[in-house]
Amino acid sequence: MRIDVLTLFPEMFSGVLGSSILKKAAEKNAVTYHLTNFRDFSDDKHKTVDDYPYGGGAGMVLKPQPIFDAVECVKKKHSSRVILLCPQGETFTQKKAEQLSKEEQIIFICGHYEGYDERIRSIVTDEISIGDYILTGGELAAMVVIDSVVRLLPGVLGNEKSPVLDSYSTGLLEHPHYTRPAEFRGMKVPDVLLSGNHKKIEEWRIKQSLKRTKNRRSDLLDSYPLTEEQKKWLDEENLS
Repeated sequence: MRIDVLTLFPEMFSGVLGSSILKKAAEKNAVTYHLTNFRDFSDDKHKTVDDYPYGGGAGMVLKPQPIFDAVECVKKKHSSRVILLCPQGETFTQKKAEQLSKEEQIIFICGHYEGYDERIRSIVTDEISIGDYILTGGELAAMVVIDSVVRLLPGVLGNEKSPVLDSYSTGLLEHPHYTRPAEFRGMKVPDVLLSGNHKKIEEWRIKQSLKRTKNRRSDLLDSYPLTEEQKKWLDEENLS
């Protein structure tokens, strides 16, 4: 995968893209990162990228010309996804991350100031928001989406089952995890996890996943295809 980020602050990405899983993904040649300052594409001598909004109002608006030219420069295929990070976009989900992980190129446009000239949306394939709150710019949102997508690329994680079993990937929140020691400050690991009975362990994990989802994100159950057995489990007192 090739990831291009169009931003006025490329230096913000060095620590994130050069650390942890995102760094390992690049080292494994699963992804390449390309940072472009779209100020370099401004066609005036002062390199301005924003201007006052027509009709008046507070703040400055990003001009279309630098961003149009920057996208046209970095775009390698007609089918490449061009993502605008903005509060009006669809809320980012794990399902969206899985969809984007199958692309060959993703281009992120990171806005700043009061907003975008509306004509910029004409060259965008997706508009994404990471939540109902306001950020100073699109850079942090782009980092969140990149991290979520890159970890799904084949060969990036050491355990290929990890992204499949993560919270939201199954449609439910993930079950609790435990490691050594078996008892810590009076808190014990559930006996079933020490039993060696893999069938019982799997059943416990599913039940705990259902319980956690019911208690913390019950809305997820509305679209989850529950089996008859799982419906019975949800009705049991120990899952309330």
